[in-house]
Amino acid sequence: MNHFTKLPAVLLLADGTVFYGKAAGKIGTTTGEICFNTGMTGYQEIFTDPSYFGQIMVATNAHIGNYGINTDEVESGNIQIAGLVCKNYNILYSRKQANESIQDYFQQQNIVGISDVDTRQLVRHIRDKGAMNAIISSEILDIEQLKEKLKEVPSMDGLELSSQVSTKETYTFGSKDAKYRVAVLDLGVKKNILRNFDNRDVYAKVFPAKTSYAEMEKDFAPTGYFISNGPGDPAAMPYAIDTVKEILNADKPLFGICLGHQLLALANDIPTRKMFNGHRGLNHPVKNIIIDHCEVTSQNHGFGVVQDAVRASDKVEITHVNLNDQSIEGIRVKNKKAFSVQYHPESSPGPHDSRYLFDDFIGLMK
Repeated sequence: MNHFTKLPAVLLLADGTVFYGKAAGKIGTTTGEICFNTGMTGYQEIFTDPSYFGQIMVATNAHIGNYGINTDEVESGNIQIAGLVCKNYNILYSRKQANESIQDYFQQQNIVGISDVDTRQLVRHIRDKGAMNAIISSEILDIEQLKEKLKEVPSMDGLELSSQVSTKETYTFGSKDAKYRVAVLDLGVKKNILRNFDNRDVYAKVFPAKTSYAEMEKDFAPTGYFISNGPGDPAAMPYAIDTVKEILNADKPLFGICLGHQLLALANDIPTRKMFNGHRGLNHPVKNIIIDHCEVTSQNHGFGVVQDAVRASDKVEITHVNLNDQSIEGIRVKNKKAFSVQYHPESSPGPHDSRYLFDDFIGLMK
């Protein structure tokens, strides 16, 4: 495809709503759960975040691709989103540090997208109707045919995806001579989390999702355990819930982010639920109620812990709440060295308000 030839494409939602636009990326068909991110920048970090595996991403910022692609700015080894929906798909880019255009990047990694869509109208529709499955195609434009294909796509509710994005082999990050040793249970870990550990004198060993506590303990003898972010339904991950329970029973320092937060809740008999729309953006206000301190946070999750169950629990205490909707953003386990947050303290949306959480984890390991 010539870079400037825009072929027609179509987006069909599970409720029958259709949007017409132009092909972006590879010519083809893709399916997934549609969701939107309100961040003004950071599209490359979003594309490569394993937590977005299986999702079609709607960018609410009007311009995508305008500052190109820089191979250093990835959160994992490849693009994780199932597809992209945007308004203006900019193949020409302005940044000297960029290595290639978004079109070259998408074609290399077989990503199908659609541009020239009224994303404001689309986001309002999803916001009112909730997250749902969708299909994008630039090769099949027949709506009835697309409806049949879309029926085959499983719901995100009950879907276990972490084992698909997790590392297949263990690997290490940081200096062997570091003061602390952290076992990372990789459910879809972002690279910047590992960098934050390295910056704090941590030698991390990253383990595949289904590694047991006994294996990590025997193989590495860590001073602490980290449960990572990742995609899918936490309730569909009994293997990870059991691992978290074993770490708690051994009274080891434990820190969880995002999916790791939900798994810590489940390990303490607090259920999770699929959210109507989820939180995806760079500016969610969160209050640390322990120290009466507010932070601007980066978020990306479609599941959350059940608020009433957290409030009724005698096993955990609430540490952070979302000031937009009062959802639970942080917990710590009573009488244990274990805590978690629902948001991403490692991300860099501008503020680094939440980086202290890494220091708190180091404090537990001292």
